[in-house]
Amino acid sequence: MLTKEANRRYLRAIGGVSILVPVIVAVLLFMPFKIEGGNKWIYTLPHLNALINTSTAILLVLGWIFIKREKRMLHRNTMLLALVLGTIFLISYVIYHATAPPTVYGDTTGDGLLTEEELATVGLWRTVYLAILFSHITLAAVVVPLVLLAVFYAFTGRIAKHKKIVKYTWPIWFYVSVSGVVVYGMISPYYQY
Repeated sequence: MLTKEANRRYLRAIGGVSILVPVIVAVLLFMPFKIEGGNKWIYTLPHLNALINTSTAILLVLGWIFIKREKRMLHRNTMLLALVLGTIFLISYVIYHATAPPTVYGDTTGDGLLTEEELATVGLWRTVYLAILFSHITLAAVVVPLVLLAVFYAFTGRIAKHKKIVKYTWPIWFYVSVSGVVVYGMISPYYQY
């Protein structure tokens, strides 16, 4: 069992990471310039991220199945692997958005602008894309502290608290993983390499 001070330190670290991650992502998305030095390999990162999100969704389902079958060690290992993949995704996402120009849904010319003609071509699909993207980004920020708390409670033996928080964490994390793949599938025809 952790001391009260150690417990506070972990909870402060979880809070700090939970604030820092969305701030970094927001800065990267809205900064007026990109970091130079990105080579062609940078443009493989969205594909890697889609693979990571797909794998994470599969691991989340497996983790749920394992715990329902009371295979705690398999559950723990599966969920830790999902956490590791989430961390790799975040690093990849930050690198890509820090170095690559933004991709605009419906921009067939790749000039970063959406003309009236391009907008008319994509029509309602752009609204659908933006709604999914907005929910994905918002819930991705929400799920960070929930995942970290769920892991913290599990590793400190607070299983009742772990069970209580994963009732919310699991579906949000699963939605974020699946919607990430959907967003990738919708935006990928507009990537300019």
